Amino acid sequence: MAKEKVVLALGDDISTDIIYPGRFMATVLPKETPQFAFVDNAEFNRRLKAKEIPAGSMIAAGKNFGCGSSREQAVSCLKGYDLAVVAKGIARIFLQSAINLGLNIVICPEVEAAAGDELEIAEGQVRNLTSGKSFAITPLPKARQSIIDAGGLIPYTRALLLARR
Repeated sequence: MAKEKVVLALGDDISTDIIYPGRFMATVLPKETPQFAFVDNAEFNRRLKAKEIPAGSMIAAGKNFGCGSSREQAVSCLKGYDLAVVAKGIARIFLQSAINLGLNIVICPEVEAAAGDELEIAEGQVRNLTSGKSFAITPLPKARQSIIDAGGLIPYTRALLLARR
């Protein structure tokens, strides 16, 4: 993975309602959900919609990122901006939705990163190039990482089926 900048740093227990508020649940199409990403953080949402944040940029978070519900839109709105998440921990249901939709996620229990820091993810580590510190990644099982790398469960399954022809 290339070097990417942290565009938003968050603490522990960031719920799906913070990522994608429930009042927008009537909007479920993946091409429409991004407009509501972190909508209650008006400045960050504005920057996303204005395309001021480059694809591949990182959100850094603490433990239990994506907790609270099985709201798939919380994943699709991040995927729509091609954001990546590095967190100390990911909530179980959010993790499975992230894998299914191909959201780039990295679990790094000791990560330290602030907004503006530049991170590099390689060789089982997150390197914070700004602070000079490195942190070990908790790797996903190969099958789950392969689904993310393929862009999600549907592209992964499609590739498997086409390979069998």
